[in-house]
Amino acid sequence: MVQDDLLYTKEHEWVKAEGDIATIGITDYAQNQLGDIVYVELPAAGTRVESMKPFGTVEAVKAVSDLYAPITGEVIEANDALGAAPDVIKSSPYGDGWMIRVRIADKRELATLMKAAEYRQLVGE
Repeated sequence: MVQDDLLYTKEHEWVKAEGDIATIGITDYAQNQLGDIVYVELPAAGTRVESMKPFGTVEAVKAVSDLYAPITGEVIEANDALGAAPDVIKSSPYGDGWMIRVRIADKRELATLMKAAEYRQLVGE
């Protein structure tokens, strides 16, 4: 399931930009590929993330995968609830399974991300 109101990366992260704040998570496609998610490591508030550089990891039964920041900015909030319930990413990847909120350093970076139609092509949906 690809949502039309989000932007996407080739590494399967999604972004919802609202003003100068971006909410970031992994896509439904990504969580399906990972299988059962058992652990999530996210950066603390105040951490600077850089576009297309790792910002955390998702550990699943099958593998450990890096999470890549779609944009550059400062983490203003991490979804700490995922520490106790990482399986929420599977049940609600675009809702309660969000990972971090970032204050966007340069909104022009959003133009480099894929729109829903492009991401659907990438994942064959």
